[in-house]
Order: sequence, then structure tokens, then C-alpha cells
Amino acid sequence: MTVRVRFAPSPTGQLHIGGARTALYCYLYARATGGSFILRIEDTDQERSKKEYEVAQIEDLKWFGLDYDEGPDKDGGFGPYRQSERREIYNKYAWELVENGKAYPCFLTQDELDELTAKAESEKIAPHTYHGKYKDLPADEAKKKIDAGEEYVIRFKNPGKKWTFKDLVRGEVTFPEDMVGDFVIIRSNGLPVYNFCCVIDDHLMKISHVIRAEDHLNNTVRQLMVYEAIGADVPEFAHCSLLVGEDRQKLSKRHGATSVTQYRNEHYLPQALINYLCLLGWSHPEEKDIFDINQLGEEFDLSRFSKSPALYDIKKLNYFNEQHLRALPVEEQVQWLEKGLSKGSKYYDQSDEWKKTFATLFIEKIQLVSEIEGKLPLVFSADVSGDEDYKETLGWETTPSIAKYLKEELGKITEGSPSIEKVTEWMNYLKKELKIKGKPLFMGTRVVLTGQNHGPDLKTLVSLTPVDVLLARCEKALV
Repeated sequence: MTVRVRFAPSPTGQLHIGGARTALYCYLYARATGGSFILRIEDTDQERSKKEYEVAQIEDLKWFGLDYDEGPDKDGGFGPYRQSERREIYNKYAWELVENGKAYPCFLTQDELDELTAKAESEKIAPHTYHGKYKDLPADEAKKKIDAGEEYVIRFKNPGKKWTFKDLVRGEVTFPEDMVGDFVIIRSNGLPVYNFCCVIDDHLMKISHVIRAEDHLNNTVRQLMVYEAIGADVPEFAHCSLLVGEDRQKLSKRHGATSVTQYRNEHYLPQALINYLCLLGWSHPEEKDIFDINQLGEEFDLSRFSKSPALYDIKKLNYFNEQHLRALPVEEQVQWLEKGLSKGSKYYDQSDEWKKTFATLFIEKIQLVSEIEGKLPLVFSADVSGDEDYKETLGWETTPSIAKYLKEELGKITEGSPSIEKVTEWMNYLKKELKIKGKPLFMGTRVVLTGQNHGPDLKTLVSLTPVDVLLARCEKALV
């Protein structure tokens, strides 16, 4: 069997993080099996669908590196790939179902629907019980009503039986025969509903596997009915676990950033977000946490999905971002760090070698590139606020001697920064000539030159710091 999987977002908003995970699973399964990954735009909601959302969603997929084989801009012979361009196809299938007695025009008005629903509720039965009023209306009478301009929808005629299918994640699933009534497949405005058009599209596009979130599970019963009615093969279904927040409720805006665009704007690494999303409901065969999706190869399969809801934890995502950031070549680290810096920063005036050293020094100290802005004062600011530990170290007997000596040595440098070798030379002098050793030497020197009791490698940090900043810090230490 040729594997063909599709990701079918609705362009009614930004790409949700849950949708991105679905797209990722579809992509990985297609690549692992040598199949095709198809992008289909489900834009039949005319009021809410917007072109800018479609464009943004495609940009997000490309940012992720999820390159689809077929889509609106990549015709693979199964298009159109926008549902708004397939209305004639849906209408053709709908009226064929009417002709075959498997669907029918329904002329219930909204007032009638409300009245019948209220009656069903008062009798404590399913609201759809009375919706089949026009199920057996003769075709000629239905035609007269249509010709007279009466508003109507097309309803699918529920054959009334149990429906069972084997889900690749949840196992055998059975729906009772009275779970749904005669459901609408074509609205009064001529547009199809989701559960009808997605079946027609999956059938015509030869989709072999439908991978989607668990909240679509109840849609499957209607879709199974339509597959049978049009005589189509039913694809394999895999309903993945839901993403939930700390309150165990479905992930939504109240839990924080939920769209891919937000993470793009915050300069998360796409490989980190992908890595984390992949493990939310799926486990690596080698029990790895950190990996590149391109390394999965044939290791990705549908048997490793979990049924349990997946907890979305931003702290864990930040950890993944940290690990992937550290794994980058230094040249790429420099490029990513610059995304977190504001324009006009003194950083941009420095040499390429300086930037590489800066990246190497601070990459271990951050999880997000947005945090790098807060590290710049360690290099460029002479302002030393000084906490209690700082004041205590300044009060040590040996610290003034260190400050006096370093100020004299720094005064000999006219521009730039001291080299690592020069700092080593100074510390050797302090140790041998002034007999300052151990904690008083190392912490005293750090406090005088950096204004901090603790921090990254001292010699490297000093080699990045302008001499005028170092001098100013020495002077403050001597006050």
C-alpha cells in the first residue's frame, strides 16, 4: 500500500501548537514509509477563513521544515487542494446520495428545529430524534419545494446500525446506532459540512492514513457512514492523545502561547519545538529525549503512540530549546543570539571572533535567545549595583590591593580589551608577588573586574570587556 497522509488545517486563525504536532506526525510517517505528505486547506467556513491565515500557516510549516509533497502550490494530480475550490465535487456526491436514497433535502426551518429540539429535551431523548421529518418525502414533492425557492439542507440518512473500527492508537472503537441522527452534509448556503467534504477529499486524494487528535474521534462515526454510502475504502485512523495544560484541560490560550507564530516571534529553535512536540504522545524506540527529526528515518511508526493525554509544559520546552541551542555550531549560535538582541546594541560593533567567543561563553547560561540581552551588562556596563556578597568581598583585606594593582595595569592599555594571556599574567603576579592565593585571589579579582561574585569564566569574560569599563569597575572597587 502506498502511504498518503494529509494535514488539513482550517485557515481561521494561527497554526495551533496541537495542529503543528499533527502535521509533524503526518510528515514523519510519510517520510518513514516513503509515502506522500499532503497539505489540504479546509476553508469552507467563509466567514472565518482568511487568506492571511493560510499564508501564515504555510510559513509556519516551512519554518518547521515540514515540506509537503502536494498542496495548494504543489499540484500532485489530486487537486484542487483548497476545499473552497471543490464545491462542485461535493454537490455532485451529495446529489448522487439523494438519488440513491441515502440522503434527502430537508426543509425544516430554524424555528421548527428549535421546537423539535425542545420537544425531544422535554421527553429526555436525543435532540436529533425528530430531525428526520422529510426523510421519506417523495422526490417529486421535494423538487417542487426546491423549485419554489424554499430553503433546504441536504441530510444524510442514518442507516441505523452500530459502527466499529480499529483505531491504531485506541484499539477497537464502537459507536452505538443512535449516537447521531440524520446529519447535515450540505448547508442551506450550498457549502458542505466538515464530516462530509473531508471524506470525499480523503477518498479522491487516496489518503491511506488519517492521523489526527483525539477530539476528532466522535466525528469518525459520521465519516464511516459516508465512506460506506459512496462505496469508498476506509483509511486507517490514528487518533492521538490530546495536549493538555497543567489543569488537565485541553490546551488553549489561557495556558499561554499556543500558536507556532508566537514561538517563532520569541525566537525558539524550530528543531527544539519539533523535538518536544514529537514526544508529546509518542515515544522514541531508543528512549531518547533529544534528537533531530531527520535522524528518525524508519524508526517512526504508529505503534508507539500513547493513549494518555500529553501535558504541555513550557519549562520542558525551554529545556529542549536550551539543549538544541548548545548543540549548534558556534557560527549558528551567533546568528541565533543576534535574534535576541535589540538594534543599536554595542554587540554589533564587535568582530566576528569576539561574537564567537561571546556565544561560547554565554550559551551555557541561557535557555532562550531572548535572555542574551540580560548578559550584555556583564560586558559593557560599568554600573556595579553590588549586593551584600559583593560588599563583603570588597571588604576583604586583600581586595583593595588587587583593585589598585589591576587599575595600574589597565591604565597601560589604550584600547580594546585585555587578552586572556594578560589576565593570566596579572593573576600570577598577584599570587607570587603579593602572596594572594585561593578564594581571596579568584573571588577578589572577579569582584574588582566584573562587579559580580560569581559568573562565567573570568579570563574569557574580561577578554571581551572594553578596557574603559574595566577601569571604571576598578575605581568603584577602590571607593
